[in-house]
Formats: sequence, C-alpha cells, structure tokens
Amino acid sequence: MQTDRPSSAPGLRLMEYTEGELEALRLLLRGESVIDWHRLHFADLDQVDRFLRVNEIDPASERDLFRLDEMRADAVAYLRRALGYRIGREVAETVPVRDLFLLASRAAPHAAEACVVLKVMHVMHHLAGRELLFKLPVSDDEIFHLVEGKVVKVVEDLRGAGYPVVEFAWGRKRRDSLITKLLAKRATIAAHIYDKLRFRLVTRRREDVLPLLRELVQRLIPFNYVIPGESVNGLVPLDDWMEQKAQPRAPQPEAVPEAVPEAAAPPAILNEFSGPDFRIVSFVADLPVRLDDFIANASEALWEEYGSVVFVLTEFQVVDVATAARNETGENSHERYKARQHTQVRERLADDGELEVNTDPDDGMGG
Repeated sequence: MQTDRPSSAPGLRLMEYTEGELEALRLLLRGESVIDWHRLHFADLDQVDRFLRVNEIDPASERDLFRLDEMRADAVAYLRRALGYRIGREVAETVPVRDLFLLASRAAPHAAEACVVLKVMHVMHHLAGRELLFKLPVSDDEIFHLVEGKVVKVVEDLRGAGYPVVEFAWGRKRRDSLITKLLAKRATIAAHIYDKLRFRLVTRRREDVLPLLRELVQRLIPFNYVIPGESVNGLVPLDDWMEQKAQPRAPQPEAVPEAVPEAAAPPAILNEFSGPDFRIVSFVADLPVRLDDFIANASEALWEEYGSVVFVLTEFQVVDVATAARNETGENSHERYKARQHTQVRERLADDGELEVNTDPDDGMGG
C-alpha cells in the first residue's frame, strides 16, 4: 500500500497535484460517481498500478491480472448482449488489461470503449465482493478487525512521514445508537447505515486537510468506491482551489508553500440533527479488503467465481483542531445533536404525552 512517488509534505502546491488527483478529490468531496465520468486521468502504468493496489488488486500477480482479464471478457459480453454496444477486438481482447486504463485516459481511438468497459468491470468487481461476503464463514467482527488494522497502518505511516495528524480515533457504532438512528430515519433499513465503522482524523490546521485527503486516496481509499451522495464538505472551498489550480502562476522570488484558499467553505450539514455551524469533511467509502486466508480455507471455486476482495462500508471524518473545538460548543455539540435526534425518535414512536420520559441523563440510551 505504498505510493509510487514520494509522499509530499503537507505544504504541497496545488499546482503540483496531477489532474487525476484533483478529479479524485473533487469526486470524494462532492460525493459523485465514476460511472458519470467519460474519461480517466492516468498518465502511466505506475499510476495505474498504484490505483489497482489501493483497490486490493496486485498488478504483480498473474492470478490477479488473469481475473481482471476474465472480468473484461464478462463486461464486454454484457455490453454486447444487454446494451447492443459494438466493442472492438482491440479493447475486448488485444490491449493488455492494465493498458485499458491508459487508453481510457487519452483522446485516442477506442478510448470511449475502454472507459465504458472499465465502468462495467468496476461494478462487476463490486458485486462479486458483495456476493463473496455471503459465501464465506466470516463474521462482521473479523471483517471490521481487518479494516481497522489496514487503516491504522496507513495513518501511522502518514504520521511517520510527518503529516500533522494530531488526533486519530476509530470505533464501531453501538447497538443502541444503531437502533436510534434507524428510528430517526424515514427509511428504516439497516443496509442504509453507513457509519457502523468510523474513523476520525484531526489535523493541526485547516490547510492540512486537503493534502491529507490526497494521501488517503493515494494509499488507502479507492475514490471509485466512494459512496455517491454521502459526502459532506464544510472545510475545503472546492471552487476556489479549482480556480487557483487553473490560473497560471506568476514568477515567485522563492518557493513558498501554497495553502488552501482562506475563503469560507460553503455551509455543509452532516445530517439533519447537526448544529447550524457544524463543519467537517465526511465521506463514506466501500473499503476493499482481501480475504485470501479465508478463501484458502473455504473453496478454490469461490476464488474463481468471486475473487478474494470484499467491501466494507466505512465512514471517514477529517477536521482541523480549531474547527473540531468549535464543533463541540453550543448547538453544535454532541449532546445537543443527540437531544435533537432523541426528540424526533420520541415524536415518531408515540404522540406527545402518551409515554412518560425519564429525564435522568444516565438513561441507558448510550452515545
């Protein structure tokens, strides 16, 4: 899970971000979907291989590349059968499967075909991982433990490289909190709970948030599996830094680290119970995890049909120290958040006054 170019200090200039990095960050911060993209942004095979590794596909493994080729054939068959697309032999068979990512990143013949095939492969890989979870005798606790170990290692590596992560915490949502959240939501479906497993990272300054997100995408979080519509951005002024990236730079007498613009980020509310001034970057990713050991103890046929990668919905929250402190005051505080949530749950469960409410703060409801 290493990057293919040296990690940069948090003062990395926006001008040094690649087009692919910027597009990935914009997708993450806006909660968009790669299915709506019409081209990719890979410059060379090193970038492709890094992307594959973040997706838990080993580009040095003949077995993993064989599975990618199998998925390509399946995707081409689907596109021809279900949608009537004419996918040429070059994209369907001739081009090495890793090179499809480069072809989809260029203004070249067959680029659109390559992009469409990769989109379908993306969905097929995700479906296979979901199916595999139901086929293996593995518990949520075992899966969550693997995810926690994976994330902790990357964050500790980032700290060791000098990234100012001053606070790092993670946890699993308690059962009472899950019940309360489902009762508060209009769609009371357990599958719609995205934050059963949550990681929180606090940076020293707001300017450190964007470089940290870049490194997380480089090392850990596949931007292609960020859940659309579940991102909240109350810290990074997207329009300002995209405009800054586009503008030509005037000559500078000396190299000065370029900071994230100071313009206020647009209002963003984590959810309906958050306080009016609550600010954070929050997003949900279906994090890939390899289960090779479990597959080895189960059946080789499972790997041939589904591979060895499963996906775990994981929430990430990133905030700076000063904003985190403001988020714990007044109407933004966790206590006020829970009070608003509990009020709505009580209103949904019973008419006002029908049931007596215990006003003891230690009522057993939990966080």
